[in-house]
Amino acid sequence: MTGVRVRDDESFEKALRRFNKFCEKTGILSDIKKHQHFEKPSERRKRKLNAARRKNRKFNQES
Repeated sequence: MTGVRVRDDESFEKALRRFNKFCEKTGILSDIKKHQHFEKPSERRKRKLNAARRKNRKFNQES
């Protein structure tokens, strides 16, 4: 179960943005989109481009 704890001095909107960013990084949103009925070609290209960027970033950090 994914969750983000709201800090004492943090607004709800800021915590929600942090949660959305966390979900995007872990790939939860892309997994949900994969299981939808239809994915537009532009969305597919964007998803693949983001995956390639994540892969390159991970590869460059290990080197």
